[in-house]
Amino acid sequence: MSLSVLPNLITIMRIILIIPFAYYVMIEQYALALVIFLIAGLSDGLDGLLAKRFRWQSRFGSITDPLADKLLLLVALLLLVVKGHISWTLFWVSTARDVIIVGGATSYHYFVGPYEMRPSLISKWNTALLILLVLLVLVTVADWYSVPDILLQGLEITVILTCIISGLHYIWLGVVNYKAVKNNKQPLSESSHDAVKDKAETNHTDPGQQ
Repeated sequence: MSLSVLPNLITIMRIILIIPFAYYVMIEQYALALVIFLIAGLSDGLDGLLAKRFRWQSRFGSITDPLADKLLLLVALLLLVVKGHISWTLFWVSTARDVIIVGGATSYHYFVGPYEMRPSLISKWNTALLILLVLLVLVTVADWYSVPDILLQGLEITVILTCIISGLHYIWLGVVNYKAVKNNKQPLSESSHDAVKDKAETNHTDPGQQ
């Protein structure tokens, strides 16, 4: 077996870890759940490092890696909400954002045309803050360290706000790209700043070439 499949095997392991993680959260063995959550986080960094370092990227990995991350985070968030450690407001706002993004991207692909989806900066911050919130809540309920309630509440409000801003940003990008395609212009991606910069450089006329 080639070593190039190692990142994919690690990703599959991370998906399998969701089962014991969910079980330990449900029976309120939070310390064990936290250990599994940390292992899953480390494995996420490891498979990404291996894939980039040795160029072991694959179509399978590009799909399953973010899917594994999203599933773990979704399960963690839902169970902690059910257990009363995180508010339902955050869960519904986060879920609505994901539905809007996936539904919008799917509709755009089928009715407008192919479009490369890459996480925006605000989306990356939103995911990072959500992971931090879940981690701190697990640390608290596992009695590893008592994180102040005011910090958890402030972080939760911040995550809700970044969810809303991120969702609105993706909607705006979708509208802008639709108008660009309709007007036969180059669509913008999430890295719109670079695209605009490149366009400006292309349209700039060098006096020496006139």
